[in-house]
Amino acid sequence: MITVINMKILIYYEDDNIIVCEKPRGVISQKSDKNCMPGLLSRQSGAEIYPVHRLDTDTTGVMVFAKNKKTARFISKQIENRTFKKQYLAKLENLPLRESGTLTDLLYYDRKANKSYVVKRKRNGVKEAELSYRVEDRENRVVSVFLKTGRTHQIRVQFSNIGCPIVGDRRYGSRTAGRIHLHCHRIEFLNFDGEIMSFSSLPDWE
Repeated sequence: MITVINMKILIYYEDDNIIVCEKPRGVISQKSDKNCMPGLLSRQSGAEIYPVHRLDTDTTGVMVFAKNKKTARFISKQIENRTFKKQYLAKLENLPLRESGTLTDLLYYDRKANKSYVVKRKRNGVKEAELSYRVEDRENRVVSVFLKTGRTHQIRVQFSNIGCPIVGDRRYGSRTAGRIHLHCHRIEFLNFDGEIMSFSSLPDWE
């Protein structure tokens, strides 16, 4: 983790219940620490911050945080029911053979190694993982990714497993040095009035 105590977070939207913002690379999204997203947002907004979803430390993109426990429960329920929608953009070392498709695997997360593995059979600690993808830019090898489940390092390990690691993701087979080219492009959820809230941002991979 990098020291980011004075970093100013880009905020796209804020009201009494939520903050929607851009998570920078290298910042932990969930822990209650002064260098993590909740701590940075709390100092910046003056509110108590409750994480409701996560992004990997080196993944960038748009996120929503709750400002009270009621909202945190409300949004967490949408995530649990899979009505909270997230779209990622990923730049791959190689493109899949098909223009679009679904990847379904069994994943085991090794906490000590902080790494997920695709395995062949169910056992203790193994969870089902599913995502769908669509090729957006063949020349630059960019795909949209839509998660059906939210497992640790899911996008990274599932694409690596089919020979298409994410650019810069050395942990999962990329041969390219530099930052991981994975970005949460868009989120969509409901507010308390039943209104659809949708926010998006584009990656800065240059």
